[in-house]
Amino acid sequence: MSEFIQVAKVSDVTSAGKLILEVDDRMVVLLHINEQFFCIDDVCTHDGGPLGEGELCGFELACPRHGAKFDVRTGAAITMPATEATVVHEIKIEGDNVFVRIKED
Repeated sequence: MSEFIQVAKVSDVTSAGKLILEVDDRMVVLLHINEQFFCIDDVCTHDGGPLGEGELCGFELACPRHGAKFDVRTGAAITMPATEATVVHEIKIEGDNVFVRIKED
């Protein structure tokens, strides 16, 4: 399993906000919702679209291409046309630092 990597400061991502990052050659979306942080792959499992460019509503992130929605807490595909979950990565907060551990495929 990979190690935790510092990717941002807590203050870099506003509440109900998101930040697209590259971590270990992988594009991910860091999300800050209700004082919690989440990290998912920046890839819609329907057609490879950039999830980070989509609209965030509560804990749901919608793909900007076809509207498939994903639960950022679990990665689960909530609406069609996506039927497969996206990958969720582990988050750790230490002080003002946000760390991510990339989940291996």
